[in-house]
Amino acid sequence: MIMPNGEFAAKEIIKKRKRHRMLKKWWKRKHFKLKQRFDPVGTVPRARAIVLQKYSVQQKQPHSGQIKCVKAQLVKNGKLINAYVPGDGTINFIDEHDEVTVQGMGGSQRGQMGSIPGIKYRVVAINNTDIYQIITGKKEKPKR
Repeated sequence: MIMPNGEFAAKEIIKKRKRHRMLKKWWKRKHFKLKQRFDPVGTVPRARAIVLQKYSVQQKQPHSGQIKCVKAQLVKNGKLINAYVPGDGTINFIDEHDEVTVQGMGGSQRGQMGSIPGIKYRVVAINNTDIYQIITGKKEKPKR
């Protein structure tokens, strides 16, 4: 790669950098505000939602088993999302019309994690109480 040299070399390098910025995925996502536009939760790390339905999903190969999930409607914009419920028997603590707090699962580029098919969010709290404290018995799930 030949670098330009001379009196206006910096101008050439800046022009080339601007041209190639569009090839960078993170820059394009930031510049065109794609996360705000297409991610239901938006730019915030967590969001509140109302549970509409409980269901289970079959894991992807090579794992086997049922993954417990909830279909929830976000309070802030009314969009429907699917969220994974972590822990053994935690789904029994969640009832329909409960308020849950969801956060992203942490898959690359806002995607799914591991063998859970098509689910990008996980439940972290039920009625503003941490889900792990409910599981271990340190706190009771508050009634709404």
